[in-house]
Amino acid sequence: MRIGELARRAGVSPRALRYYEQQGLIRARRSPNGYRDYDESDVRIVAEIRALMAVGFTLDDTRPFVDCLRSGHPSGGSCPESVAVYQRKLAEIDTEIRALLARRSDVAAQLADACPGCLVSRRGEP
Repeated sequence: MRIGELARRAGVSPRALRYYEQQGLIRARRSPNGYRDYDESDVRIVAEIRALMAVGFTLDDTRPFVDCLRSGHPSGGSCPESVAVYQRKLAEIDTEIRALLARRSDVAAQLADACPGCLVSRRGEP
């Protein structure tokens, strides 16, 4: 399939596909007229990249998942290298959560000092 069809089916721009290709995440073959030609499997690879990026993974983080799909696994997350990336990302998120909770506590303490009668809402409550 040509780049426009892959872009439409994957929900990305042709520019994004060219960038993924430049980064070595997808591989286009060239037709005799020079047009990029993609396989059906590229739709799944691009969907995997987009899904991972939507939840905070970097483009570089997606490499093990793409390699896992390319090696014939039904899921990009079913290879040990992908599991390691998931574990690392969860650890990063846990660290960010702890940092945010500490900042929230500091801000709440400052609010309590500045406004002794003000109520500090609980997490997630208005």
